[in-house]
Parts: sequence; C-alpha cells; structure tokens
Amino acid sequence: MVLEATMIIVDNSESSRNGDYPPSRFEAQADAMSLLFSAKTQANPESSVGLMSMGGKGPEVLVTLTTDFGKILEGLHRTKIRGGTHLATGIQIAGLALKHRQNKAQRQRIIVFCCSPIEEDEKTLVRLAKKMKKNNVSIDFIAFGELEGENTKKLEAFNENVKGGEGSHLAIIPPGPHLLSDVLLTTPILGGDGGASGAGAAGAGADGAEAGGSGFEFGVDPSMEPELALALRMSFEEEQARREKERREQEAAEGKTNLEGIPEEGSSKPPEGDKKEEGGDSGEGSGSKESTTKDEDKMDTA
Repeated sequence: MVLEATMIIVDNSESSRNGDYPPSRFEAQADAMSLLFSAKTQANPESSVGLMSMGGKGPEVLVTLTTDFGKILEGLHRTKIRGGTHLATGIQIAGLALKHRQNKAQRQRIIVFCCSPIEEDEKTLVRLAKKMKKNNVSIDFIAFGELEGENTKKLEAFNENVKGGEGSHLAIIPPGPHLLSDVLLTTPILGGDGGASGAGAAGAGADGAEAGGSGFEFGVDPSMEPELALALRMSFEEEQARREKERREQEAAEGKTNLEGIPEEGSSKPPEGDKKEEGGDSGEGSGSKESTTKDEDKMDTA
C-alpha cells in the first residue's frame, strides 16, 4: 500500500461554470474529489489529502493535509467561482505544502483539475516540471473542458518532463454522457488500465464496448457501473482471504495429526499384541485361584 501525501488543486475559474460536464464543471470536480479522497485513504489509512483552489486573484490553500473528509467538504463549500487560473503558482504552493508535511515517509503527489485555458507558456511549464521532478513530486493532470490543441500540447509537454519513478499521469477526458468521476475510474490516476497519457478516456471506453465487455475485470465496465465494479472486487478479495485462511487451517490440522502418530523419544509402551497376551495370562491365573478355593471349602464341610 502506497503511503502518500496528496494535494488536490481544483479549477474554480469562470470556465468551471460551464455545464458540458454534468451537472457543471465545478460540481463534477467536487464529485471526483470525493472519489479521489476515498481512493487515497482506503489504499493506506495513514495517507493524507489536502485541497487548494487556483482561480480568482490567486491560489488558496483551502485545507491542509488531513484524513478528515469533513474538512475537505467544508473547503469545497467555501470555494467561490471567479477569475482566471494561476496554474504554475498553484503547483508551486502545493509543492511547499507537501514539503512541510508532518510524516516525511509519505510520498508527494499533486493532482490538478484543469478545465480552463492555460495562460503560462510552454517553457515556463517545462521548467516547473523539471523542478518538481527534482524534488520527487509526482503530478497528475485531469484535463477536461478546454481541450483545444494549445492547452493539450502544454500539458503533454509538462507531463513528459515531470515523469519520474513514482509515475505522473495525464488524463484527457472529453465531454460525454458519463460523470467525470465515473470516467476517472478508468484512468491510471485511480489504477485503471485505460486513459493513458495523452489519450482520451472515451476511446478506452469505446474499445471496451467493442469487445463486448470482455476486456473489463469481472465483465463490468467501471465507467458504467462503478459501485458494482467496486463491490465485485471487494467480494473477490474477501473470498480469496477466506480460502487462504481455510487452507492454512487445514495444513495446520494435518501437521498436528502427523505429529500425534509419532511416539515420544524414550517411551517404552508395549505393542498391542503383548498387552493382549498379558491380559490372557492374568485371566487364567485368576481362574485357577478360584477353583482351588472352592475345593478347600468342600473339604471343610465334609
């Protein structure tokens, strides 16, 4: 289980008011935020998550690293939609927040939601990406909404330069009928197989549909039935644990039975045949004693 400290940056710029991702871009982020928090804390109870916004007059740390989801919800509730984005500044501040984490054993990760035009130029972003990589900070981008060529090109350049041993991912999610959080389940950010760097999650979903669902674990598409997919996975893991426990108990019982059949060192128990012979001799001796006593009684009477 990976122990991580994760800062999640939400895009609360004016572009997040759009409704092309139901119910709106900002509400879709809030829904996905809940999924990300659950995934991180369930993977390791000691992992912590923080929350930032990068819209308005400047980036703002809404919630420092915590394991309390109530604080995350409170931070989302206080977030106002306004202004443009400050992507580079937001990432730098998130990096500082991770640097001052209490548990230094936690790996550092930043997850950025981006649904508005990126104002920084490509060179600035590449320079920042190299700096983050040097500081061992992994950065995942969830790009949706504004997916024109310039935005995508900048994010791909950033992703190429920030990639390290811990893995940094870029998930590009085009508009569609599915919720943002459901499609996010199929991306590498949450351990899915689809949505590789620079590839749209919709394409991965289409490939799965053409295969008749056979490409998905347990035959269920997580983007269509996320709750069912999670329940099936948990049931499968519980069944595996139960079978493993039964196997260990059976092996322990067999080992105990084998040990009972081995005589202890230095014991001198006679074989069963000898016991029977001794029992027979003792029985004959007792019978002769009884007959002698009866004969003596008869003689006294006479």
